[in-house]
Amino acid sequence: MKTQRTWIVMIALLALLVSAAGCSDDSNPLSPAGNDDGLNDVTNNEAAKDGLDIVETAVAAGAFETLVAAVQAAGLEDALRGEGPLTVFAPTDEAFANLPDGLVEQLLLPRNQGKLQELLTYHVVAAEIFASDLRRYQFTKTLSGKYLWIRKLWSGTVRVNNATVTTADVEASNGVIHIINKVLIPRGFELEADDPAPTRDLVDTAIAAGGFETLVAAATAADLVDALRDPSPKTVFAPTDEAFAKLPQDLVAALLLEENKAKLQELLLYHVVGAKVLAGDLSYYQRVETLQGSKVSIVKWFGNVWVNWSRVTTADVEATNGVIHVINRVLIPRGFTLETNNAVYTSENLEALVSSQYRDEAPPANFELQYMETVN
Repeated sequence: MKTQRTWIVMIALLALLVSAAGCSDDSNPLSPAGNDDGLNDVTNNEAAKDGLDIVETAVAAGAFETLVAAVQAAGLEDALRGEGPLTVFAPTDEAFANLPDGLVEQLLLPRNQGKLQELLTYHVVAAEIFASDLRRYQFTKTLSGKYLWIRKLWSGTVRVNNATVTTADVEASNGVIHIINKVLIPRGFELEADDPAPTRDLVDTAIAAGGFETLVAAATAADLVDALRDPSPKTVFAPTDEAFAKLPQDLVAALLLEENKAKLQELLLYHVVGAKVLAGDLSYYQRVETLQGSKVSIVKWFGNVWVNWSRVTTADVEATNGVIHVINRVLIPRGFTLETNNAVYTSENLEALVSSQYRDEAPPANFELQYMETVN
């Protein structure tokens, strides 16, 4: 009899344990009713009953402002409101806030719409997948064309790549949402950092860069500093100190004299164009008028840019009032002459003299032909 009572007590305890285990399912992280995201009650599958689509469900939940804004900026709202069915792994606002500073702002810029679409479609599967449909692990193709690695752990927790599903099976009229605690980044995803807006004018940019002491001194001696600080857009082909060192030093000294200011202005203005011209704006070759009045010939050749016989070594150094392209030779305008105590310098003998110092860095084989065709 005692043994019978013992068995009855054990069976009762076992039933109680089973009942308790059943109740514990409600607090399982995969259960919508057990979410601890602080989301509105819409996550308790009321959305599907009310006919809310995936976007409306996310809006009603109240924790996806960044995601919804990103979907709209990417032009994907209509797709997520479509017939479906879809599965969305939805990062919360907190998940987006944990991304590197400034990344979200960059992604929302119109020029980065393609990258934003790439990121967001990596969170969407073109099928309705509930937690109960999952195997222990699987690779699932997303709308981006890349795959997610989904694991269902023995504890019941679901991991998507390195993110955890904090609330699963939030049903909508056209699919299901699984809330995740991290933004999913597809392999190979890159977004170029936004260059900070320039804060210096052309003169101050050259000074700050270093390597242009002779050019700045020449602009000062020629009374051109104020003109180069003027807010109107300009392009400056800026010879380095090394480039000026290739010229005869008595010529450079003579150019800095007050009596030769007009000649110095002629030389320097031949390096300035009265418009902002970036390297990406160039065609294969063109003639561009300078502020000196004559034109330079510009050739774009397999990624290199040549201005007359000078090569651009650094392009697109932007300033508040234009852009600088660093060049390795001083440009000599056609017809230029200057007599010093030692010699008479002309554009022809200066080009010959400087060219002899650049034999290891010759322009393209047919550059001369193109150059002569454009200047004549």
